[in-house]
Order: sequence, then structure tokens, then C-alpha cells
Amino acid sequence: MRAFASECGHAYPDGTRCHARESEATVNSDNLKLLYGWGHYPGARCRLRATQLPRELGRQLDKGGTIARGLGRSYGDPAINEARTVIDCCPMDRYLDFDPETGTLICEAGVSLAQIIEDFAPRGFFPMITPGTKFVTVGGCIANDVHGKAHHVDGCFSRCVDAFTILLADGTVESATRQHNADLFWANFGGMGLLGIITTVTLRLRPVETTWFRQQTVVVDNLEMMLDALHAHDETHPYSVAWVDPAATGADLGRGVLTLGDHATQADLPAKLKGKALYVSPPPKVRIPFNLPSFSLNRLTARPLNMVLGLALRRGAAIAHYEKFFYPLDFIGEWNRGYGQRGFTQYQFVIPLEDGRRRIRELLQRITSSDQVPFLNVLKKFGPEEEHGVLSFPFEGYTFAIDFPIRDGLAPFLRELDRMVLDAGGRIYLGKDAFLDRETFEAMYANKLSAWREVKSRWDPDNVFNSNLSRRLGLSG
Repeated sequence: MRAFASECGHAYPDGTRCHARESEATVNSDNLKLLYGWGHYPGARCRLRATQLPRELGRQLDKGGTIARGLGRSYGDPAINEARTVIDCCPMDRYLDFDPETGTLICEAGVSLAQIIEDFAPRGFFPMITPGTKFVTVGGCIANDVHGKAHHVDGCFSRCVDAFTILLADGTVESATRQHNADLFWANFGGMGLLGIITTVTLRLRPVETTWFRQQTVVVDNLEMMLDALHAHDETHPYSVAWVDPAATGADLGRGVLTLGDHATQADLPAKLKGKALYVSPPPKVRIPFNLPSFSLNRLTARPLNMVLGLALRRGAAIAHYEKFFYPLDFIGEWNRGYGQRGFTQYQFVIPLEDGRRRIRELLQRITSSDQVPFLNVLKKFGPEEEHGVLSFPFEGYTFAIDFPIRDGLAPFLRELDRMVLDAGGRIYLGKDAFLDRETFEAMYANKLSAWREVKSRWDPDNVFNSNLSRRLGLSG
């Protein structure tokens, strides 16, 4: 267990590094460092700084432009800042308090979900909301208001956060809850770090009997069957996610595998797992040591890779460990290098349920008929939108995420998809975006954007907090 610290910051942790941190993120200097998002596109030379104690953050602020950075798992450009300051928050990774009666944890914002699982899963607690990787910080989870396979039941990360403290543009630290500074509280979820730097977070963990999941797979032959299956199991399983074969066209369009699950109890485990009920996986042993050639992922190679993936999903075990259930890609360290030196983008959109089937079909048909290389297509169904959310991405509807390697012609193709998503009443997930233009963004988030900008003008009127993404989308100067 990582050592607990007092809120005054005098106690220090045991020195263990944050999981999956890049070596350059430990540098504390004014030298410009080339930084990327997880998609390795785009890149920017930034003034990288680091701090270990929240009270030191004020001295690191650059009034000309500052953005916080965690483990760098946002895909595009939210945590890069060309010729401006990026503050590496991972060293702020201490626990401050924990209540085992309620599962309430108070920690610094640089604590990762991987760290929480390693330290608290053996005690019977697990993150309440988790995205598809555990190598994310709680500060990053707030900035992106991350969601997971159970959004239709559990909502976004904002659902499990009770309070946080935040360093503001004037160098002061303010607290925010649903009742106190409520505008600041809600605008930070999905606010992409543009209102300040989260320093500490109070969040609730989920009590669990095991770190295993009951799992069921449903093989479907086409899109209609897939969407029927999503709705049929909407209330029977809290976790659901579908893999859609990107090579399937025509009558087979939408073919894939729906995976359903729920937390396994002690009674659910077979005898051989009884002694490993709260087993925690070690760090990944397999790593991609360098960027593969960009031509290595093409239509010829993508097809067999997806066939293997589909076969593995069809053979999913009845009891699966959290690692395979939530984080299958975390098994391979630096898996993003598999897309090559030019990188990739994950294009994720959500569209309303109303007329959603027709719209999803049109979007899938356009994707499969393009000369791009869609890979790792994931479909989920979102539950209702958070009532008080501002820039948070999800609303009730169908959400689709597709990996595209960066290739010639990708940018205009994605602009075409943007127009189709906008026409369907949908929007794009900023945490994964690298291509959206300001006009389309403002149209997609029109019903929320003015409220967020009011909060921005109140708490950061001089746009101290900005990033490549914020300038691209007009969220800051």
C-alpha cells in the first residue's frame, strides 16, 4: 500500500513511479519537449514542468498558457500546448484519507486508476467508473468525464466524485462540490482541464467481493440484430460493449460480438479461483518497443487481425478477470506504437436513439466503403445525459468508436463524418478528437457551450489555462 500523506504535504510516498509514465514526463525544465497524445498525433513542442506537491503548483503557472497533463492517454491534443507550459501532475500521487465504511477515498489528482486497483482491490474496493484503460489519473478522468461499459447504469465519472480542490488562474486553491461552487464543479467534468488544475479529489470506490466478472457473449449477424441485442440486455447486465467487424458489409454490416457482464461474487467463482478472489494483475510484461512501420496496418493486415479478435471474443470465458474484461489492451505496453510512426486517431461519436438505427447504418456504410482503414470498432449504448453536465460528452443514444491510422485523405474523410454526425444530432468526444473544427464543434455542443463559457469567463477570464485543443476549438484565446 502506498503511504498516506497528511493534507499539509509533509509525508511522502514510497517512491513508486506512476504506472506507464514516459521518462520525459519527469523532466522539470524550461526546455521544449515534443509531446503527443496517445494517438501519437499531433505533436507539439511544449515547456514541460513537473511538481510533487500541490502547494508548488502556483509557482509553475505560466500566465501565457498552461495545461495540466496526467498519463497522456487522451488521444489527440487536449494535454499538449505548443510553445507554452504543460505541467506533469503524475508526481502528485499520494492518498490523503480513506474510509473503509463508505469506500470514500481522498487522493491527489495524479493518482492513477491502476494505482487504486493495485492498492484497494485486495481490500475489496474497485473504481466505480472506469474507461477502457486503467492508466489514467483521477484528474484526467475528471477533465474528460470518462465513461465505461456501464454508462446506461452508472453514468460518467462525475457520478462518483463528491468534491475536489482546484488551482485557479490567480494562484489560489478553491474547493468545489455539488453544493459549493457548483458551477465550477460541473464545468470541470468534460472541461478538458481548461478551468484550472485539479489538486485533490474525493471519490467513492465500489465495494466488491472479487475482482472477477460473470461474462456472457452474444454473437450477432448484422446491425439490426446487434442493436436489438443491446436493447434486450439493457436492464439485465450493468456492463455491455459490442465489437463490430469493420470488414463486414452488405447484409452482414454490423456483424459482431456483444459482451455482457456483471461483478462476480465469491459464490460465482469456480473452486480453482476461490483463493484468488481479489487477485490483482502485475504490470504488462509484453511491450511494443518501437513504432511499427506505418504500412504494417492496412486493409490486408487489418482483416486477419480482426478475425482473430472476433474469434477471441466469441470464446470469452464465463468468468473473466477484470484485466480482460475492462482493459484487454493494457496487456500490451505501448500498444499505440502498433499504428506506426504517423499515429492514429480514435473517432468516437454519439447520436440520439431517435432515428439512430438508420443513422448508424449510414455512418457504418460510409466508413466501410471508404479507402481508410477502420480498426477496432466498438459500439455501446449510453444512458441519459447528466442533468447538470456542461461539456460532458455522453447523452442517451448509440456511441461508436473507431480507430483510424493516420493516412492521406483521413482529415477530409473525418470532416465528412462530422457533418453526418452533426446532421444526426450527435457530437464528438473531445478526449479522443484531433480533427474537429471550431464551427462544427460549436454546433454540436451549442446547447451547453454558452454555459461553459460563462464559467470560464468567471474563473479564468484571461485564458491562463489553454491547450492546442482549446485554441483549435475556440475554448480559449
